[in-house]
Formats: sequence, C-alpha cells, structure tokens
Amino acid sequence: MFTGFFYTLKDAGLKISMHEWLLLMNALREDLAHSSLLGFYRLCKAILVKTEADYDKFDFAFLSYFDGIATSDEMAEEFWKWLTEDVHIRDIKDHTMLDDYLLELEELRQRFEERKKEQRECHHYGNYWIGTGGTSTMGHGGYHERGLRLGGEGRHKSAVQVAGERNFKDFRQDNILDIRQFQIAFRKLRQFSTNNDAPKTELDIDATVNKTGDNAGRLSLMWKPPRKNRLKLLVLFDSGGSMLPYSRLCSRLFQSIRKSNHFSDIKIYYFHNCIYEHLYTTPACRRERWVPSDFILKNLDSEYRMILVGDGTMAQSELLSKGGNATLGMYNETPGIEWLQRFRNQYQKAIWWNPILRKNWGIIYGHETIRILHEMFPMYELTIDGLEEGIKKLLSNKMY
Repeated sequence: MFTGFFYTLKDAGLKISMHEWLLLMNALREDLAHSSLLGFYRLCKAILVKTEADYDKFDFAFLSYFDGIATSDEMAEEFWKWLTEDVHIRDIKDHTMLDDYLLELEELRQRFEERKKEQRECHHYGNYWIGTGGTSTMGHGGYHERGLRLGGEGRHKSAVQVAGERNFKDFRQDNILDIRQFQIAFRKLRQFSTNNDAPKTELDIDATVNKTGDNAGRLSLMWKPPRKNRLKLLVLFDSGGSMLPYSRLCSRLFQSIRKSNHFSDIKIYYFHNCIYEHLYTTPACRRERWVPSDFILKNLDSEYRMILVGDGTMAQSELLSKGGNATLGMYNETPGIEWLQRFRNQYQKAIWWNPILRKNWGIIYGHETIRILHEMFPMYELTIDGLEEGIKKLLSNKMY
C-alpha cells in the first residue's frame, strides 16, 4: 500500500525506517487520517518526519506524488472557472522584475481578499489581477516565484496546496537566508570576545565554585576582567548589474551586520563586479562617494576579518585585464585580480559568500571567473549551510 509514495519520500532524501512505515500503515488502519487527504498529509508528517529541516523535503515529495488529486473548493466557482482555463503563456526572460513583487504571506492574503471584492472579469498574463500567466502574485501558470497559486493543478486549502505552499522551506539547510537566520549565525562570532587587561570586575563563576570547593565549602569569590568583543570586520558587497536579483538578500545581510553587537568595528564598502582603484561607500557605486582602495589597505590592519559578497560573474577581461573596468568612463591601470590579491594578502582571514547555488557555479554565465575567485578565496553559497560553513572558516586559525 502506497509503495510508490514510500520510494518517492526516499528519493527526496527522507530517512524512513520500516518500523516507521509500518507504524503509518497501522495508523491508517485505525482511520487516524479520517479518510481525507489532508488528514493523511498531517499523519504522514507527524510519523515520518524527524526534524523540521526535512519538512520542505516532505512537502515537495507529497506534492510530487499526489499532485492532481482534486479536493473540495472553498472559493467562488466563478473564480475556478477562470483559473482552470488554458494558460495564456508569454515569454518573460527578465526575471529581475520579480524582485519588485515580493510580498510576505499575510500581506499577500490580505491583497487577495481585496482583489476578490474588486475583480469583475477574468484576466490573463497580467501583473495585478487574479488570473493566469504573467507576473501577478495571484493565480496560476505565471512567472511569480512567491505568489499565491490558485486553480490549475492544485486547489485552495487542499492537502496538495498546503504542501505546495512549502511553508517549511525556511528550515532547509540549503535554503537562501532571511534576516533572522543571518542574525542567529552571527551570534557564533561571540567567541571572539576575550579577556583583556581591564580591572577584574566580573564574577568568575567556575573559578568561584572550584575555589570554594578547595576551601571545604567556605565561599571564596573569584573575579575576572569583563569580556569585550574584539572582532573587527570588513565587508565588501558586489552591487548592481548581475547582483540586482539578490539586492533584497544583500540588504538583509547588511542589516544583520549593522544590528550586530558582536564586533568592535565594522567597515562596509561596495564594488561593481570587481575591486579596482576605488571602493564605494554606497551601493549606488558613484564616483563622488568612494575611497581609494589603497587607503583602505593602509588604514585597516590585518586584524580585520574580511567577507566578500558577490556572484563572481563577469567578463574575464573585467577580472584579468588592464582597462577591464566595465563602468562607463572608468579605466583601471591595475587588473582587478591584482587588487583582489592585495586584499587577500592583507586579510588572511577572509571568505566569499556567493548568492548563486553551488550546483550552478560551473555552468552559469561567468563560471570561468567564479572558478578563479573560488581558487583565491574560500567560497560558500548564501544558504544556511553556507553561512555556517563560512562563519566556521572565518573563525578558524588557518585560512589558506
């Protein structure tokens, strides 16, 4: 029974023992799913999924196996009629437009209720009304990556739609990060706090316990200098061009760093594609708001840890050639790769975070420059796993 579903779950990477599978079969015999697909979905998740990190894998597998099963409708039948017609498809190649439409789920649902009250006719390949195709956040068959899917292969409030929403994707270890997850990861940098030569004003609990024990229970208070953060951080963001689709993600990272209290000093600068004679003080990368790269190297000592954030994709000339700077009116006397080498030599503790998933590094446009940069810097993808690996590398004593 459900043998195919069992293997679909296994193929999705879920570790399911025969004991757990038999437990599920017994639960079905006891009708704990209440003869509904939604009940079966919840029962399977309760028995088979061991950790929240696997919730998204389960949802993906469930959607894949049971997709197309119709369940009861809770929307007006007229809307379903519009949304189940053939999709009017158009070719949309500029995926950067999707960044303008990103909405949180609660706001999206609120707007959906407003649209239902306003809409009086069907719409196709639009960007506002409920319909098919296009970039609207509501409908199906369109091109919005985080919209509310209605109609089509799934149904509103059905078990398949619950799985299709993939509400637990933020728990995946390979998922792109939000600001909360950035902040959690940066807490690991607290270990760079250190005892210094300040007066001993902080109670040393461990030493007090040990000393009191040595004195046969007679209380002996022990003190130590307060712990103060000593970590200094230099962060360089690639801005503009191919980084536009990741601007929201980089903004979250920027805010997380700015709000962090784990650093004694933070310096943040920007570059476009590659570092040349100047770094910019704003993400707009305008020449009136820049500082010489040499100035940074001379004034920020080697104690700084350096984080570079960028996709690493560019024409090879931009990285390897004199005059390769692609910014109009700019000319670099020194190839970008030499500037990167200077920063690498100055800041031995350095990592590179890439918003492109690792599996695409070797096939995407600009893969040649990604390879060169990967050889120069420890490079990690901007996912939960990648963030943790990068922080661990940044904290290690040996970098290269």
